[in-house]
Amino acid sequence: MRVLVTGAAGFIGSHLSHRLLERGDEVLGYDNLNDYYDPSLKDARLARLLPERGFRFVRGALEDRTALEAAFDDFRPQRVVNLAAQAGVRYSLENPHAYIDSNIVGFTNILEACRHRGIEHLVYASSSSVYGANRKLPFAVEDSVDHPVSLYAATKKANELMAHTYSHLFALPTTGLRFFTVYGPWGRPDMALFLFTRNILAGTPIDVFNHGHHTRDFTYIDDIVEGVIRTLDTVPGSDPVYDPLQPNPGSSSAPYRVYNIGNHQPVQLLRYIEVLEDCLGRKAEKRLLPMQPGDVPDTEADVEALRRDTGYSPSTPIETGIRRFVDWYRDYYAT
Repeated sequence: MRVLVTGAAGFIGSHLSHRLLERGDEVLGYDNLNDYYDPSLKDARLARLLPERGFRFVRGALEDRTALEAAFDDFRPQRVVNLAAQAGVRYSLENPHAYIDSNIVGFTNILEACRHRGIEHLVYASSSSVYGANRKLPFAVEDSVDHPVSLYAATKKANELMAHTYSHLFALPTTGLRFFTVYGPWGRPDMALFLFTRNILAGTPIDVFNHGHHTRDFTYIDDIVEGVIRTLDTVPGSDPVYDPLQPNPGSSSAPYRVYNIGNHQPVQLLRYIEVLEDCLGRKAEKRLLPMQPGDVPDTEADVEALRRDTGYSPSTPIETGIRRFVDWYRDYYAT
């Protein structure tokens, strides 16, 4: 297939692009290479992709409608995976306009480009952040997600609503994936594992929010990519058991689905740090702090719907995943 991957120089997008190319798909990567975090890491991910047969790249932003539509028209994708977005819960408190530009205006441009070009399937990144103030665990797609606690989460919830509208009005098949704390080699420097590793190796304290008591459904990148590809290959239709008198938020009478994509094995942050210390052979100096605004104490993904519909089965324990990250980090940064 011809697959357009937005955010292709990002963490998940670069891994996904490699896997699609390995199985023989053509990939057009689209990314604005912004400086939300170290652009040299994005450049390094992209440098590994550019020599690959079947890969092309366009630099552009989602909110640049002219550039985005030109990329669609030149490449003529059959399917689209939209991973480009302004990420980060805490940054959304500082720069809300970046989230509206990329995640709302940009996503509208994606939907319009897909609608007018007969795209077979749009898969897009949502987030576990949409569960917001919910406390019932595990989080399930059947749950209400009407209480976001950050603007980032609100924009991801908005993406799901916008996608449903296009699925309903224009029969555009769309699938949203609520990612749960993705980690692994080539990861994002603003994420906890990267920050902890850097500081522990430098001998500086690590900031441990909520005194390390919160739990996260840490999901290894290879499991995530496997789930994205399985989803991309499973084009949704109308849910035959959808009941408008008892609506299921995860499906619809339209060709629309929303899934959790996680590990379904929550781990307390303090345990996560212990495994990292073992892999590094060093102890962390912890600076225990209260929970940050916009954060939630616990996440756990109910992935039964994704398993049922695609055969998704995450299999990487944190001991393996963190070891692979540490090996990559030491090699990349020569530490």
